[in-house]
Amino acid sequence: MMHSVNQRPSNTQVILQRLAEIERILNRQKNGLTRRQLIQVAGLSGVSLVGGVIAYQTWKQQQLNLQSFDFDVITVDLQGKKNNPNRRQAKFFTEDLGKVVMLEMVAIPGGTFMRGSPATEEARINTESPQLPVDIKPFYLSKCTITQEQWKAVAALPKVSRDLNTDPSYFKGDNLPVEQVSWHSVKEFCDRLSNKINKTNKTGRNYRLPSEAEWEYACRAGTTTPFHFGETITTDLVNYDGNSTYGFGSKGEYRQTTTKEKNFRVANAFGLYDMHGNVWEWCDDHWHYSYNGAPNDGSAWLKQGNENDNYYRVLRGGSWSDHPKYCRSAQRNRYNPNYWYKNIGFRVAIS
Repeated sequence: MMHSVNQRPSNTQVILQRLAEIERILNRQKNGLTRRQLIQVAGLSGVSLVGGVIAYQTWKQQQLNLQSFDFDVITVDLQGKKNNPNRRQAKFFTEDLGKVVMLEMVAIPGGTFMRGSPATEEARINTESPQLPVDIKPFYLSKCTITQEQWKAVAALPKVSRDLNTDPSYFKGDNLPVEQVSWHSVKEFCDRLSNKINKTNKTGRNYRLPSEAEWEYACRAGTTTPFHFGETITTDLVNYDGNSTYGFGSKGEYRQTTTKEKNFRVANAFGLYDMHGNVWEWCDDHWHYSYNGAPNDGSAWLKQGNENDNYYRVLRGGSWSDHPKYCRSAQRNRYNPNYWYKNIGFRVAIS
């Protein structure tokens, strides 16, 4: 006899609750027990495991209330001239942060991509090698970088591990990206948001930073060029130091400030905005000087035993103050997780 999720047998409800708890533990303890070990500890196995996992994943999807949105994807020629826009569609859901503030999370499809840059790419550096294939599982990523309005809403929630400045940014504006936030403060943001959502809705959604591999995969959105726009960028599409050029592109405007979310009204093929420029974006990974030994499953690359230390963490995407070469899809950067600057922000992910 088949059961829908809304008409599941009573023992499946127990399984759902246990699987949600397993997921919460896994997000806190990446290098500890495996998923199967945790499932065994929770007392789930055999048919219950298979049925429970399927029901749990279906249940999670139902909680998200996915909707569709349309957007324009722009590519450019070698000189940066815009090609005709390509109309695309993606799925997203909206998270209520409280105080009438919303967060839009875009569904990123799973797939395999080649991380890093080829030896022929202009301005590439050795930290972007070797190029390696990486398998990415489906996940969700915020449509834009976290804004100051969104930061204030979450910073007002109960403390988990550390205090948060409710208004840290150098450039002020509710629709501007929050900046001057450290990696540790961003992790606190994710923890507070996760606690709020799970306390209110019991969804098992745990917000986190994207891994570096997830970030690059999401930025490229199926492209292999230096930018998801193509071989170059212009200041009509990206906020960076327009006094400098990349490839055969032309000089443009240097705004010397951040721009509001969706300022250029164009997204990449996944429906994400401002993946190049505006503010650098924190990733979960510790810094490594190459991809030798990097995981190929899209997970964050953490140094064993140093999950909460002060070793450099990864930044991606470039910023308003940078040469366009630093805004490339493959470009990598690092920073002390305790420090912040007026060109560093972030976006959030969930599995």
